[in-house]
Amino acid sequence: MRHFGHIAPEVRKRLFYREPCEFTADSPARLLSAALGATLYSPATRPRLADDVLKQGAHGVVSMVLCLEDSISDADVAAGEENLVRQLADLAGRPGADLPLLFVRVRRPEQIGDLVRRLGPAVAVLSGFVLPKFTGERGLPFLEALGAAESASGRRLFAMPVLESPELLYRESRVETLEGIFRAVDKYRDRVLALRLGVTDFCSSYGLRRGPDMTAYDIQVVASVISDVVNMLGRADGTGFTVTGPVWEYFHVQERMFKPQLRQSPFLEVEATALRQKLIEHAMDGLLREISLDRANGLLGKTCIHPSHVLPVHALSVVSHEEFSDAQDILRPERDGGGVLRSAYTNKMNEVKPHRAWAERTLLRATVFGVANEDIGFVELLAAGLAE
Repeated sequence: MRHFGHIAPEVRKRLFYREPCEFTADSPARLLSAALGATLYSPATRPRLADDVLKQGAHGVVSMVLCLEDSISDADVAAGEENLVRQLADLAGRPGADLPLLFVRVRRPEQIGDLVRRLGPAVAVLSGFVLPKFTGERGLPFLEALGAAESASGRRLFAMPVLESPELLYRESRVETLEGIFRAVDKYRDRVLALRLGVTDFCSSYGLRRGPDMTAYDIQVVASVISDVVNMLGRADGTGFTVTGPVWEYFHVQERMFKPQLRQSPFLEVEATALRQKLIEHAMDGLLREISLDRANGLLGKTCIHPSHVLPVHALSVVSHEEFSDAQDILRPERDGGGVLRSAYTNKMNEVKPHRAWAERTLLRATVFGVANEDIGFVELLAAGLAE
């Protein structure tokens, strides 16, 4: 699989200075954690779940979570498990199918071993589990169960803990909770692919809900948690983890609204202002601002609950030619001693030592999302994806 792999090769050639790399579920963890992109959630109870997974994969989704937790009612858990096992077995029986990375969000540690046992050989289509309401105390049993399931199945299985508990939100318990989380995930570092933020749960503790014109960063009690999570768990000194952006709850945009217009003219001739205005009119502007703020605050990837969110997340994750140029200049071997240099675009200062970690992260993102050509921006990337 690869990002923008659903776009025709000749179009990708026009869009990218360097195309996104190909990767598989067996690629190195560091690459996969950066490549998660827009992780699309789906209830595990969907009757045509296997077909849904294949459909979304064909439209550019590279990671999905099949949910047995908050997205289904308590009464539907048993039926959801049964459906999940059946649908994953269906996928395993389709040789050559191009599947996204698949994760299961469970409720209890015991579900991990039970599901892996019931899946049998079909566990080969699974990349891991999403662990809800993760704290140091509650999270360790999940991680231990994951390790046992991995040993029993012989399949590499990753964990993606969700940071969403009230103890993490409340100021008086936050630092202690973050320290406990760090100890737990550090112990299982080689199996923790990313940490996910559960902002909806944070908001619920105070009866809050952000509107479509607001980002998570406008809700100060939530923004403070994101800041502290990145501060203690997202450091660039080798101790940190990939932290993904929070879910966006609104999905007014329907891709089919754009397709007729985009098919009538080459994608590069789409007027940027017109497309931007359509996005604003259909409540996507808040999402675009939040994705930009995610990256500015050290988050990579995003939880998504609607397919219309996937392409904007991926389009805004592509590295610009200017960013790539700066990152390459900073990391040239002859710069190892430090120093300051003028950007090749002659519009900024690149200070080698302070900007090194940024440059390394930028080149990793460039590997998985690609580098846009000099004349290509978000609008062209979005338009090309919508036109497919």
